[in-house]
Amino acid sequence: MGLMRDTDYGTPPVASGRQVRLVIDGNAVEVPEGTSIMRAAMQAGIKVPRLCTTDSLQAFGSCRLCLVEIEGRPGTPASCTTPVAAGMQVWTQTPKLQRLRRNVMELYISDHPLDCLTCAANGDCELQDMAGEVGLRSVRYATGANHLSASKDESNPYFAFDPAKCILCSRCVRACEETQGTFALTIAGRGFGSQVAAGMGEALLGSECVSCGACVQACPTATLIEKSVIETGQPERAVVTTCAYCGVGCSFRAELRGAELVRMVPHRDGAANRGHSCVKGRFAWGYATHRDRILRPMLRARITDPWREVSWEEAIAHVVTEFSRIRETHGPGSLGGITSSRCTNEETFLVQKLVRTVFGTNNVDTCARVCHSPTGYGLKTTFGTSAGTQDFDSVEHCDVVMVIGANPTDGHPVFASRLKRRLRQGAKLIIIDPRRIDLVRTPHVEAAYHLALRPGTNVAVLTSIAHVIVTEGLVDTAFVQARCESDAFEDWAAFVAEPRHSPEAIERISGVPAGVIRGAARLYATGGNAAIYYGLGVTEHSQGSTTVMAIANLAMATGNIGRPGVGVNPLRGQNNVQGSCDMGSFPHELSGYRHVGDDATRALFEAAWGVPLEREPGLRIPNMLDAAIAGSFKALYVQGEDIAQSDPDTQHVAAGLSAMECVVVQDLFLNETANFAHVFLPGSTFLEKDGTFTNAERRINRVRRVMPPRNGMADWEITQALARGFGHGWNYAHPSEIMDEIARLTPGFAGVSYDLLEQRGSVQWPCNTTAPEGTPVMHIDGFARGRGLFVLTEYIPTEERTGPRFPLLLTTGRILSQYNVGAQTRRTANVVWHEEDVLEMHPHDAEHRGLRDGDWVRLASRSGETTLRLRVTDRVVIGVVYTTFHHPLTQANVVTTDFSDWATNCPEYKVTAVQVSGSNGPSDWQEAYRRHSEASRRVSTAPAAE
Repeated sequence: MGLMRDTDYGTPPVASGRQVRLVIDGNAVEVPEGTSIMRAAMQAGIKVPRLCTTDSLQAFGSCRLCLVEIEGRPGTPASCTTPVAAGMQVWTQTPKLQRLRRNVMELYISDHPLDCLTCAANGDCELQDMAGEVGLRSVRYATGANHLSASKDESNPYFAFDPAKCILCSRCVRACEETQGTFALTIAGRGFGSQVAAGMGEALLGSECVSCGACVQACPTATLIEKSVIETGQPERAVVTTCAYCGVGCSFRAELRGAELVRMVPHRDGAANRGHSCVKGRFAWGYATHRDRILRPMLRARITDPWREVSWEEAIAHVVTEFSRIRETHGPGSLGGITSSRCTNEETFLVQKLVRTVFGTNNVDTCARVCHSPTGYGLKTTFGTSAGTQDFDSVEHCDVVMVIGANPTDGHPVFASRLKRRLRQGAKLIIIDPRRIDLVRTPHVEAAYHLALRPGTNVAVLTSIAHVIVTEGLVDTAFVQARCESDAFEDWAAFVAEPRHSPEAIERISGVPAGVIRGAARLYATGGNAAIYYGLGVTEHSQGSTTVMAIANLAMATGNIGRPGVGVNPLRGQNNVQGSCDMGSFPHELSGYRHVGDDATRALFEAAWGVPLEREPGLRIPNMLDAAIAGSFKALYVQGEDIAQSDPDTQHVAAGLSAMECVVVQDLFLNETANFAHVFLPGSTFLEKDGTFTNAERRINRVRRVMPPRNGMADWEITQALARGFGHGWNYAHPSEIMDEIARLTPGFAGVSYDLLEQRGSVQWPCNTTAPEGTPVMHIDGFARGRGLFVLTEYIPTEERTGPRFPLLLTTGRILSQYNVGAQTRRTANVVWHEEDVLEMHPHDAEHRGLRDGDWVRLASRSGETTLRLRVTDRVVIGVVYTTFHHPLTQANVVTTDFSDWATNCPEYKVTAVQVSGSNGPSDWQEAYRRHSEASRRVSTAPAAE
């Protein structure tokens, strides 16, 4: 397809139920009241010249190009800032207007480089276009003072800033404010000395700029432009696809020149991102062509041997032979698979189908085990569905937002920008987090309450909030009586009202002042539409499922369910973690969250797949590793996951993988898990495949192939080749056929098809005969389970306790520039912002240990130890330390324990008792692991020994 330039109407649309009729250039036009003349003209097919305005930003009225004449009114007002009026007669083209516009353009061009033929924006420059539109053919003004010698700022790795080409339209400044909400840019100086600046003389790289690209997209000239465009040239065609990073699920236009990807531009029609992006989705796609990518299958007999490159045929045959041998010797229960939340719904569906129908076992699991499995359990128990209740647009209707255990500005930045916009409009914010995340206090946003609780006490604090709501008579009794199980509510209300759950009692446990808990509870219950957004700081605890149910209890008790602006909203981590759960990746569930023990469900799948299915649930990932060490689990197929880096207690994971006879890793790079693999199958990136992702709001988005798979096959084709090798006649010609099968077998997806997705862009499940266009907001008239279920949430302290040897509590999280285990982002220029994981510690704790900022420190727990550099900061409270897990050499999960959620085995990453002491550098364990990793990556060009 072509480049598909989007129509820009100049100013944003206006929501008004009243229509206004006017005449523009003799044409009758009818538009909503409040619409600008510029937008009304564009809707009538009449383009008014402009430079400072775009329909993604509020009108500014500075460029003076969009002047119009209005009969009966003096002067020539700007059409972008003048609203329509009934009966208005507007002229957009008159001799007077033409003369004024040409004069304005002459002024612009007199202080602009005339290098159009060599400019990177040639052909995509609004200044160039407007000069042509107004008929400018010469410039009368003599060369005088100008900005043509201004120096470029090329400090940012992804885009350049050339102030010599700046026309001071302020679009970049306004995009940073209105769209991103960072306020990193400003217009410094006055008059002729005015210039766009990032702070006090700072370069872009060292400023508060988060490299979201909103300024680049807004710039009408080549002042701000992608370096990839400078190097490669203007793109010629575009393909709309979906980002493969976080759970926001942003839509992008992948713009290409020939077969080369030039840039990723956020798609304005993307329902999840509304034309915005973050540094990862916008710029960090270079890993797709990184030299580290493995493009040919590889085998080795032992994990100490070098790799040997082989053909696809030999690799598939080897896997079939080994897995068949192991199954015949040890039974189907000795085999298993792990699906990927980075792969498409269709690919994930095929992997679990392969395990159940070809391997003959339910030993299949997914990375959601270690992140959001408590979400599935908790929300299904209370509401009847294992997913969030709202769409992202819902935040625009919030009056109160409670963020628990999530850091949206780093983990889900595009959603965070929308949240910050709503907060700037007056919504109130409650933060429950042991760390002072950016949202606690950031430009133009400040939380009303920050509950800096002790890690591991989520349940106690939430139950205490419920105590205030119940004992102070703040329950929405009408909602509860109409929508919830009355007996369960009465039991719950009596439970939370007990004095032991009062804020005063919980203060001693959580460290949160009682007055803060009471204030937050009252605000949530009485502040209007109240929504809860939460992340891994809720789920990755021994009481993760209990915390999710406590959140659901609060929403039901206050009636904050079933309409825009409210709800319970898990912020999913990876791009398709929701989809991997939907597709039946858990060992106890088939697609649509139906238990394998249900005879009717199993019969449906058996009829479709033509094989009998095991009725007993299979092994979870931790159980597979335990069984491998015990000797009963022998072979594992891992699609797109790096459990050796991402899962807890790294040494236990390594022991389990080392004990297996055949580990197959299918991925882009030789990751840490590949250190223990016998077969490596090169995977494909999201740019090289068709399919769908399902984001955190249950939105099913199309993934479209941008370029051919560099490895020769998309991931779904590899899985199909394996099934065929085992003698199963899978014959899918395209992922759309896999989706058709998913729709036939999964009630929530019954109405989903590629044709529907092409028509609507995206849909949110459930999408079926009841909801043929999808379901943006869940539980409007009733809960999926019938009536909502209140659950008692007894606080049970974690077994992981501090003491004299390990007096500190470690919690973990993510940072904006890096993603998950860093396999993708570490192979991009994003490393300039975060080249290593560091340990955050409060100044009091650092001084007590004689440590200074930048020191190497030893981080030790009962499970192991690692070393990393120290950052002294008051973002963490006394007694708590914090780190990220993006770099394999840090091996943060060496120190995390094997404690996990009581219901789902989700690891307790967020609470680890540790000690921190001085160190001279990386530990012996890290050095040994590094040497092993380097050795395992050796690729031999010689034939394998017999």
